[in-house]
Amino acid sequence: MSQQPIELIITRHWASYLAVPVWVVGESGDLLYYNEPAEVVLGRRFDEAGEMPGEELVGIFKATAPDGSPIAADALPIVVALRERRAAHMALRIQGLDSVWRDIEATAFPLEGQGGRHLGAVAFFWEVHQ
Repeated sequence: MSQQPIELIITRHWASYLAVPVWVVGESGDLLYYNEPAEVVLGRRFDEAGEMPGEELVGIFKATAPDGSPIAADALPIVVALRERRAAHMALRIQGLDSVWRDIEATAFPLEGQGGRHLGAVAFFWEVHQ
Protein backbone atom coordinates (compact mmCIF):
# COMPACT_ATOMS: atom_id res chain seq x y z
CA MET A 1 0.00 0.00 0.00
CA SER A 2 1.13 3.54 -0.68
CA GLN A 3 2.28 6.23 1.73
CA GLN A 4 -0.62 7.35 3.93
CA PRO A 5 -1.61 10.92 4.84
CA ILE A 6 -0.03 12.12 8.08
CA GLU A 7 -3.42 12.12 9.84
CA LEU A 8 -3.79 8.37 9.21
CA ILE A 9 -0.25 7.71 10.37
CA ILE A 10 -0.95 9.62 13.59
CA THR A 11 -4.32 7.86 14.03
CA ARG A 12 -2.63 4.48 13.72
CA HIS A 13 0.03 5.50 16.22
CA TRP A 14 -2.59 6.85 18.65
CA ALA A 15 -4.68 3.66 18.32
CA SER A 16 -1.64 1.55 19.22
CA TYR A 17 -1.70 3.14 22.70
CA LEU A 18 -5.40 2.53 23.43
CA ALA A 19 -6.81 -0.32 25.52
CA VAL A 20 -10.05 -0.44 23.49
CA PRO A 21 -10.07 -2.34 20.17
CA VAL A 22 -9.66 0.03 17.21
CA TRP A 23 -9.94 -0.61 13.45
CA VAL A 24 -8.72 1.98 10.87
CA VAL A 25 -9.65 2.05 7.18
CA GLY A 26 -8.51 4.37 4.42
CA GLU A 27 -10.79 6.36 2.14
CA SER A 28 -11.08 3.44 -0.31
CA GLY A 29 -12.20 1.10 2.50
CA ASP A 30 -8.92 -0.78 2.73
CA LEU A 31 -8.03 -2.03 6.22
CA LEU A 32 -4.94 -0.11 7.29
CA TYR A 33 -4.58 -1.17 10.90
CA TYR A 34 -6.10 -2.70 13.99
CA ASN A 35 -4.52 -2.48 17.41
CA GLU A 36 -3.46 -5.17 19.88
CA PRO A 37 -6.75 -5.20 21.86
CA ALA A 38 -8.59 -5.75 18.55
CA GLU A 39 -6.41 -8.78 17.85
CA VAL A 40 -8.12 -10.69 20.68
CA VAL A 41 -11.58 -10.02 19.23
CA LEU A 42 -10.58 -10.48 15.57
CA GLY A 43 -8.69 -13.70 16.23
CA ARG A 44 -5.34 -12.86 14.66
CA ARG A 45 -2.42 -10.51 15.25
CA PHE A 46 -2.31 -7.57 12.86
CA ASP A 47 1.31 -8.41 12.08
CA GLU A 48 0.06 -11.76 10.71
CA ALA A 49 -3.06 -10.45 8.93
CA GLY A 50 -1.68 -7.13 7.65
CA GLU A 51 -3.35 -4.49 5.55
CA MET A 52 -6.20 -5.80 3.38
CA PRO A 53 -8.14 -4.47 0.40
CA GLY A 54 -11.69 -3.52 1.36
CA GLU A 55 -13.31 -5.97 -1.06
CA GLU A 56 -11.61 -8.88 0.72
CA LEU A 57 -12.79 -7.88 4.21
CA VAL A 58 -16.41 -8.95 3.73
CA GLY A 59 -15.34 -12.52 2.98
CA ILE A 60 -12.73 -12.67 5.73
CA PHE A 61 -14.64 -11.18 8.66
CA LYS A 62 -18.22 -12.46 8.77
CA ALA A 63 -20.87 -10.37 10.54
CA THR A 64 -24.50 -10.98 11.49
CA ALA A 65 -27.12 -9.37 13.70
CA PRO A 66 -26.99 -10.57 17.33
CA ASP A 67 -29.75 -13.09 16.53
CA GLY A 68 -27.73 -14.53 13.63
CA SER A 69 -29.76 -12.91 10.86
CA PRO A 70 -27.85 -11.37 7.93
CA ILE A 71 -26.63 -7.77 7.96
CA ALA A 72 -26.06 -5.94 4.69
CA ALA A 73 -22.42 -4.88 4.37
CA ASP A 74 -23.62 -1.30 3.73
CA ALA A 75 -25.23 -1.24 7.21
CA LEU A 76 -22.01 -1.99 9.13
CA PRO A 77 -20.88 1.02 11.19
CA ILE A 78 -17.46 1.29 9.52
CA VAL A 79 -19.08 1.28 6.06
CA VAL A 80 -21.68 3.89 7.09
CA ALA A 81 -18.93 6.13 8.51
CA LEU A 82 -16.85 5.71 5.38
CA ARG A 83 -19.57 6.15 2.73
CA GLU A 84 -22.04 8.46 4.43
CA ARG A 85 -19.43 10.38 6.43
CA ARG A 86 -21.38 10.16 9.67
CA ALA A 87 -21.03 8.29 12.95
CA ALA A 88 -22.80 4.93 13.31
CA HIS A 89 -23.28 2.36 16.06
CA MET A 90 -24.52 -1.24 16.04
CA ALA A 91 -24.64 -4.41 18.10
CA LEU A 92 -23.57 -7.42 16.01
CA ARG A 93 -21.87 -10.80 15.97
CA ILE A 94 -18.60 -11.31 14.15
CA GLN A 95 -16.61 -14.37 13.32
CA GLY A 96 -12.93 -13.74 13.88
CA LEU A 97 -10.07 -15.21 11.91
CA ASP A 98 -9.89 -17.89 14.62
CA SER A 99 -13.44 -19.01 13.57
CA VAL A 100 -14.91 -17.97 16.96
CA TRP A 101 -18.18 -15.99 16.92
CA ARG A 102 -18.26 -13.03 19.31
CA ASP A 103 -20.99 -10.55 20.26
CA ILE A 104 -19.69 -7.01 19.93
CA GLU A 105 -20.84 -3.43 19.80
CA ALA A 106 -19.14 -1.12 17.33
CA THR A 107 -19.08 2.64 16.93
CA ALA A 108 -17.46 4.18 13.87
CA PHE A 109 -16.86 7.71 12.69
CA PRO A 110 -15.37 9.26 9.55
CA LEU A 111 -11.88 10.72 9.51
CA GLU A 112 -11.78 14.15 7.93
CA GLY A 113 -8.52 16.01 7.40
CA GLN A 114 -7.78 19.68 7.01
CA GLY A 115 -9.51 21.30 4.07
CA GLY A 116 -12.34 18.74 4.21
CA ARG A 117 -10.19 15.87 2.91
CA HIS A 118 -11.95 12.55 3.45
CA LEU A 119 -9.29 10.19 4.83
CA GLY A 120 -11.21 7.09 5.90
CA ALA A 121 -12.94 5.91 9.06
CA VAL A 122 -12.21 4.53 12.52
CA ALA A 123 -14.22 1.98 14.47
CA PHE A 124 -14.06 1.30 18.18
CA PHE A 125 -15.57 -1.99 19.26
CA TRP A 126 -15.81 -4.14 22.35
CA GLU A 127 -16.93 -7.62 23.15
CA VAL A 128 -20.29 -7.90 24.90
CA HIS A 129 -20.64 -10.76 27.36
CA GLN A 130 -24.25 -11.82 27.76
